[in-house]
Amino acid sequence: MKREYDFRRGKRGAVLPRTGKTRITIYIDDVVLDEFRKSADAEGRGYQTMINEVLREYLGRSQKPMNEALLRRVLREELKKAIKAA
Repeated sequence: MKREYDFRRGKRGAVLPRTGKTRITIYIDDVVLDEFRKSADAEGRGYQTMINEVLREYLGRSQKPMNEALLRRVLREELKKAIKAA
């Protein structure tokens, strides 16, 4: 180990910059956060990931792949609308 190190060219921040995500501070109601944490724990996932997915869905940019449960839900909703319209 050297006695002294030269940090003149040093830069603050992460060694490897993250791409695609940004760390922010946000205020969320305690009740809302508690519900996300409970739901995430029940599913064995992270609550921040769950919040991100909900926000993506709200924006119409969900990246969830179409699975059987989602397909069934969409079909039920659309059939319900079609029956009411008939």
